[in-house]
Amino acid sequence: MTRTTIAATLFLCCLMSDIFAAAQIPGAIEYRVLATNKTSTMEKELQEAAEAGYRFGGVMGGDTAVGGSEVVVVMVKDAERGRYSYRLLATNKTSTMQRELQNASDAGFHYCGQTVFKTAFGGKEVVVILERDANTAADRFEYRLLATSKTSTMQKELGDAGQMGFEFVGVTVGQTAMAGSEVVVILRRKARQ
Repeated sequence: MTRTTIAATLFLCCLMSDIFAAAQIPGAIEYRVLATNKTSTMEKELQEAAEAGYRFGGVMGGDTAVGGSEVVVVMVKDAERGRYSYRLLATNKTSTMQRELQNASDAGFHYCGQTVFKTAFGGKEVVVILERDANTAADRFEYRLLATSKTSTMQKELGDAGQMGFEFVGVTVGQTAMAGSEVVVILRRKARQ
């Protein structure tokens, strides 16, 4: 190739790039899919995506075709880079998750989503993702985690928690190391001052 051909090729590539950028549909939404079988890796990837301007969209754990048992998170492009930060909690013990949820809330993080999946090192765990918004003063919440293998027991526990002002934020049904097949429900209420 001659220098002229190379220069013309580079010019056309730049021109095409500008045309494609200008042709982007107004209101188009960008997504980023994160998938891993290590919870520590997922928290790092959540932070990196947030720094690039993405915000949590949803989470699900399970077997993928290529990665095996993975936690998969969909991130959605937000206008402000670095506005959000994330914390991922993963445990197979109800008492540990209850304590970690409360500690995260005290640090300004709010519940986003939860799933159950088999991690590379931890076995089957409940995974909870929490978000903190740097531009908004965080309300403090008191969290309550309910876990049982009987739906009739869950009904009663939810009724009791509801009477104390706890609102439902998420549910997961799955085989966990906590107690086998369980319904795991997370509730919260505004912290009392």
